[in-house]
Amino acid sequence: MEQQQKELRIGGKIDSKRLTDLEGEYVMAKNYKYKKATIADIDELVKTRIIVLRAANKLSNDVDMSLVEKESYEYYKRALETGEHIAYLVYDNGAFVGAGGVSFYQVMPTYHNPTGKKAYILNMYTAPEYRRHGIAIHTLDLLVKDVRKQGVSQIALETTEMGRPLYEKYGFVKIEDEMELIK
Repeated sequence: MEQQQKELRIGGKIDSKRLTDLEGEYVMAKNYKYKKATIADIDELVKTRIIVLRAANKLSNDVDMSLVEKESYEYYKRALETGEHIAYLVYDNGAFVGAGGVSFYQVMPTYHNPTGKKAYILNMYTAPEYRRHGIAIHTLDLLVKDVRKQGVSQIALETTEMGRPLYEKYGFVKIEDEMELIK
């Protein structure tokens, strides 16, 4: 996991007061078009993935991302078809302004997660000039609702410092009890 990124998780249900606050917050976002991605959107999804990775990892445009592009294309081709991935693309009068996605996976069932189903939110992006217009919170809400419809109770994500307040406001909390082997 990147040093500047931390994993957050959400569990349980959103309380009605917080939901009301969130609904009020993305009133402006209702003017934008939120499109659930299909196979036809694969090129836009791959392009967005590279934008997100460059921004999150502070990579310049001269860093070769061709292997990541190729593998992302193959991932989306398979995962969109099987339902292992759901993504939203956000447009303002036809211009791409934001995105977000969620990947589903299975682990061994546990006491706290008897189905073993989990979801991982990723590729959350809003074009710089559209930030603080409610696009990210609305996209996040759409993704969480899709996750809940599939009966998944455990949702995780990584965040940058810039994104942390948004996720915390939604109800994600920082976890301290996991480790990851990087190399």
